Amino acid sequence: MGNLEALLAQSLSKGEDSALLRYSLGNAYFKQGDYAKACEHLARAVTLDARYSAAWKGYAQALAAAGRKEDAVRAYETGIRVAEEKGDLQAAKEMKVFLKRLQKTT
Repeated sequence: MGNLEALLAQSLSKGEDSALLRYSLGNAYFKQGDYAKACEHLARAVTLDARYSAAWKGYAQALAAAGRKEDAVRAYETGIRVAEEKGDLQAAKEMKVFLKRLQKTT
């Protein structure tokens, strides 16, 4: 784990939990290919802030990468709804594209 990830993990161990912290850790683990850890942290991010569009997108991507297609579809659908409700149209558009691609896979 790199310096940033270690710093974020240290913050978490001190009880400094937040959606942004979990989102950052989830992205770091995703980039390392540890999709299970990415899912764990991104799931916590959307639990802490259910209106965090980027976290929904990251969570759905991690779920898809982990082979959890049905869960990924649900996460994308929720993320799209959340993004549209808060006017985050670019995030909604991106998630619709990823969802469509995912649904085309077997």
